[in-house]
Amino acid sequence: MNRAVPSTSLRQPNCTCQGSRVFILKDHLPKDRYDDIVKRRAEEYRKHHIRTSSSLNRLVFAPSNSPLQYPIQGFTVVPLQKTLIPGLALHAAKRQSYKVTLSVSSGVLAIMALGEGDKEGQVEKEITVQSTSLSDLNNLLGRITYTSTVYRMRTGDLAHFTFEHHEAVFPIVIQQTSMPVLYDIGNDINYRVTVVTKTFLRYTELQVLISSIRTYYKDIKIIIADDSLEPQKVNGPNIEQYIMPPAQGWFAGRNLAVSQVTTKYFLWVDDDFLFTDKTKIENLVEVMEATPELDVVGGSVAGHGQFYFSLVYEEGNGEDGGCLNRKGAVKYQPVPGFPTCSFTSGVVNLFLGRTDAVRKVGFDPRLKRVAHSEFFVDGLGSLLVASCSHVSIDHQPKIENAKYSSFRHQQSKDVEDKLAHHFFKNHLKCIHYG
Repeated sequence: MNRAVPSTSLRQPNCTCQGSRVFILKDHLPKDRYDDIVKRRAEEYRKHHIRTSSSLNRLVFAPSNSPLQYPIQGFTVVPLQKTLIPGLALHAAKRQSYKVTLSVSSGVLAIMALGEGDKEGQVEKEITVQSTSLSDLNNLLGRITYTSTVYRMRTGDLAHFTFEHHEAVFPIVIQQTSMPVLYDIGNDINYRVTVVTKTFLRYTELQVLISSIRTYYKDIKIIIADDSLEPQKVNGPNIEQYIMPPAQGWFAGRNLAVSQVTTKYFLWVDDDFLFTDKTKIENLVEVMEATPELDVVGGSVAGHGQFYFSLVYEEGNGEDGGCLNRKGAVKYQPVPGFPTCSFTSGVVNLFLGRTDAVRKVGFDPRLKRVAHSEFFVDGLGSLLVASCSHVSIDHQPKIENAKYSSFRHQQSKDVEDKLAHHFFKNHLKCIHYG
């Protein structure tokens, strides 16, 4: 029989991280809890696969020279809702009789009635249609409906369609319809972008930042997440300051600030940045509006240059985990229409984010001080990122702040905790920083 067989025998090989800065993550786990952590990670990974796997992930090979016609892409049904299967037909030479069979596993099939007096065919997981007339058979195939019997937000089914020694397999996407979320961007930058920052014990730098923003954007909204030990009121028009419990950390503050954005985009800046005449928010908006697939566009920070990096993830095997390679200064290809912008995996702390897309990824509040790349690690595969050299911001001169430094420089423990967190959360075996 000429079959289109779903391949289930492809196993992910083990992976390795190579280079001088490689971290084997299991070596950073607490020794007294090592076995328990590994066991719990394995169970969580099993549940992750149940949640994310689908029959549509299976590799399917199309049959050659098949007389069967069927949908190969784009057939989507709402869970539990009856839907006609489009495009089913048989193209065969003259025979005394024609017989085809259609079967599914996550739904049921029926032949839809033509008129009020007709009865719908019996609901089955497998249905056979036979006729001495090819035209009549194709008319019946055009009335076959599919109804899923599972309720999920997104899953799928594989339909097997056979005639004599020919068999084809085609996908059925089972997906709940989602509604669009649209933002009215108005006629000026104040309706399009909110400036967002996080501050901790650096009110002098924060006030300099705000003053520089107001030099170029006098009415734009500024949102501040503040987890200082003794918060001070930040005054000024169109400023929203959200006070957090003390020392909750950078990513917790990012989450809070972004959660309050009501514009389509937000511009993330550090609290010790300085706007200049090259900090043109409109230029980043132009890139995003012209490239609707983009989710994050970064600029450059004076004194640090245009910082961007690539992330390459290998899934590895289910027991040891995957491998992540992070490499600096890697661009993939130019953004169409913008020669100073290129697609990449992650960017510097000056970036314009699409609000709804960034919220879906979020910032892991477990990471307090040693974090930035980790947001782009979590967004790998869902966020499209670019870096542009024609928009930049300055960095303020460093001010000695002993209390701030005492928190900021607790890095050795933070790094250890972060690596152990990657081991479990991201199911990683190793990370290479290049």
